[in-house]
Amino acid sequence: MARGFPYADLNEFLAALQRAGDLHHVTVPVDPHLEISEIVTRTVRAGGPALLFDRPTRGDMPVAINLFGTERRMAMALGVEHLDEVGARIGELAKPELPVGWAGIRDGIGKLMQLKAVPPKRVKSAPCQEVVYKGDQVDLNRLPGLQVWPEDGGIYHNFGLTHTKHPETGKRNLGLYRLQQHSHNTLGMHWQIHKDSTAHHAVAERLGQRLPVAIAIGADPVVAYAASAPLPSDIDEYLFAGFLRGERVEMVDCLTVPLQVPANAQIVLEGYLEPGERLPEGPFGDHTGFYTPVEDFPVLHVECMTTRKQPIYHSIITSKPPQEDHGLGKATERIFLPLLKILIPDIVDYDLPAAGVFHNCVIVSIRKRYPKHAQKVMSAIWGAHLLSLSKLIVVVDDDCDVHDYAEVAFRAFGNVDYKHDLLLTEGPVDHLDHSSYQQFWGGKAGIDATRKGPAEGYHRGWPEEMVMSPEVVARVDKRWREYGFK
Repeated sequence: MARGFPYADLNEFLAALQRAGDLHHVTVPVDPHLEISEIVTRTVRAGGPALLFDRPTRGDMPVAINLFGTERRMAMALGVEHLDEVGARIGELAKPELPVGWAGIRDGIGKLMQLKAVPPKRVKSAPCQEVVYKGDQVDLNRLPGLQVWPEDGGIYHNFGLTHTKHPETGKRNLGLYRLQQHSHNTLGMHWQIHKDSTAHHAVAERLGQRLPVAIAIGADPVVAYAASAPLPSDIDEYLFAGFLRGERVEMVDCLTVPLQVPANAQIVLEGYLEPGERLPEGPFGDHTGFYTPVEDFPVLHVECMTTRKQPIYHSIITSKPPQEDHGLGKATERIFLPLLKILIPDIVDYDLPAAGVFHNCVIVSIRKRYPKHAQKVMSAIWGAHLLSLSKLIVVVDDDCDVHDYAEVAFRAFGNVDYKHDLLLTEGPVDHLDHSSYQQFWGGKAGIDATRKGPAEGYHRGWPEEMVMSPEVVARVDKRWREYGFK
């Protein structure tokens, strides 16, 4: 708590960024039509700070953006020094060992106390409902939504946390989806085929029911991250957020739909999807670096909008990497490593390169123990939740740093006989993938860049990689300045 975490809301996080010298106020008027996008893109690629546009030329509130654009800010958002710390906490909780002795019992109690703080709690009143607009009062033009790229289909709201419930089980889902503004009170819901909200909507349509939806904009940074996390459908995102925060997330009942939203959000939109209704959505310049095509998607009719008295609008820019979503993707990579290692114990470490937009490529290291071990790991990754969408898997030995792309390339380019070490298959790909010849599925490849042995048909005797003797390295280190180097 001395470090200002957990942050009660977006305002507290922005204040912490300000104190850390990692927030820049843009005080002159700036157009949400393309101009904000260009400023943000330049800032991200320069490794620059979070931004607060105080005077956007459209809408009634400032725009906060690039909040998660560096690993440092992402770690700060989650209240840690390094992102691996969160993964380590999850790994400890996930350990299946029974307690041994007093120390084991004490550790077990500690784990239970962590979980006790997890469930969200309901409150009767909330800052997000200080101002209420209903019916004809609803006007989405109050929000400074962005047009990010010239050929986008219009204004988009890119960090709306979307809440739905399964119509039969009541199971809640929180997701992060782009929202195209069709009119002053309607939004296009870009719900990709693999997402849980799509399944909720399909059930509602089968039952001939309207689906209630609530969208929260400007939640605290932990809840904002939790909405983007690739959690299994049976894990509540607010339980996960409570675990990350170390305290329960406060939730409030919506005014017009049977859903709950984070009480400390800046803005909430409430409404319904009518069964069978679709409108063209797109094009949209996505994180792939390409415009995604126009497709028909469900339409949200916003019947109520609530805000704080002085709300801040939170958004994000999508584009060819590097972009702000690098911080979110890197957090997911590090946080979920311990769980992935439980599912696939063969894995030592993995990396999801930003240039592969986090699902086109997986680099994984293993401690190889038997022939075709790498191919076994490839198959396991293609069966692991949303990693099933990965198109390329590169497997290296455990002495290779998966985050050192030059070293990975050295192994992948030099350790591979593509007749024997290349695995080609096909399977599901991301909804946004433009390269597959059919939508939703396409070709995949696995590259075995590990050392090969006789049991795999390699009988030439794998050569030893050159490594300088430690004695010489130490001697040169000691005399480095004598050689005239600084």
